[in-house]
Parts: sequence; C-alpha cells; structure tokens
Amino acid sequence: MAICGNRRWKSLESIDLGLYFIMGTKDVRSGNPLAVLESALRGGATLFQLREKGPGALEGEEKFAFAKSCQRLCQVFDVPFIVNDDVDLALAVDADGIHVGQDDWDAARVRKRLGPDRILGVSVHTVAEAEAAIAAGANYVGMGPVFGTRSKPNARTAAGTVGIREVAARFPELPIVAIGGITAGAMAEILASGAQGAAVISAIAGAGDAEQAAAEFVAALGRPEAVMR
Repeated sequence: MAICGNRRWKSLESIDLGLYFIMGTKDVRSGNPLAVLESALRGGATLFQLREKGPGALEGEEKFAFAKSCQRLCQVFDVPFIVNDDVDLALAVDADGIHVGQDDWDAARVRKRLGPDRILGVSVHTVAEAEAAIAAGANYVGMGPVFGTRSKPNARTAAGTVGIREVAARFPELPIVAIGGITAGAMAEILASGAQGAAVISAIAGAGDAEQAAAEFVAALGRPEAVMR
C-alpha cells in the first residue's frame, strides 16, 4: 500500500483525483515554489505531482532536497505525492507513485520497478494507448491537452474532450484525469466527459493567490466543503 503521512491508500478508489496539482520550480512565476504548493494544498488540491524537468530544472541533490520538501508538505495535508518520470527519484524519496508519458519510461517497466503497491499514472491520447496503459498496470491515465496550454512547449494540439469520452466509454472503470489549459469554469464540461478530475499547472502555479485559485477549482467540483482543510 502506498503511504503518505498517517494514511494508507488501499485502492485507487480511496484517492481523490478531483484537483491534481502539477508543479516544478520553473512553473512558479514569482515567489517561493514551496509556498505556492502549500497554498494550493490549503486551497484543496487533492493530489500533487512534482514535474521538475527541462532546461534550468533542479538536478541531483537539489532536486532530491526539493522533492523531500514537497513530500513533507503533502504529508501534512494527507495528499499523495507523485513524481513525474524520474523513477530513481520516486524510489529514493519513497514517493506514493509516479507518472510517465508516452515518450518517457515504458509503463510496464516502471510498474515492475515500482512493485504493485504504488500509484502509476500514464499520459495517453488514444483508446489504444489507454488499453496499453491498463495492460501495463496503470492506476489512472492523464488525457490532453484538452485546451491550448503554454505550460508544455512541446504539447500536442488541443483535442477537446473527444478523446476522454472515447476512452471513458471503452473503459468505464478507468480513472481519467484531464489536462491542458483547464480553468475552473471548464470543470463541468470535463466531468461530464467522463473524467474524474483535472490536472492543473499554470492556473494555480501562475496565479496571484494559489490558495484561492485551488479553492475555485474545488468549488467547481461541487465539493466546497473540501476548501477548508
């Protein structure tokens, strides 16, 4: 079982995918990234992924130290801590899970390294990729970009919610997280398409008030009681 803080997640059904916050140090336009993460957690983020990669990203001991600091904040708020792509780092810090893309590690190899008890998320864009992710042992898939996004310079063309609807219809038991240019105002459309929640980067990391931005997403999920933790 993946462990975060004093809580054990026995199955993905007990993990809230509603507001999946993704952040690296480069995503924060001003201020302290750790302060932004804490504000997002206070606002109601239900899952956090550290995505520290690309030119200018932290490396080595600095990356490890930052990851541990992020993890400690997640533990305070009882929120799962996920690492993007870096399997070695995920294992070194004892993260709750990892997320990989189609151009990153092979998902089946990642599952083998992680073992059966950690969360594995995979970015997919088609029904075929979703089927392969399931076969590899993924617990959820991320689909997008739904709308245009500037958070990822090499992002694919926005596809709307068509792909989400197709995958949700084919695999109704598969948890899906939408990503790409999503605002709180789009949450109703995202949920109606079959996704369980949305992954958000710039709408929170680049906001003047990360806590308020996160709270607006939580309210849009129809669960305002989760705003105050």
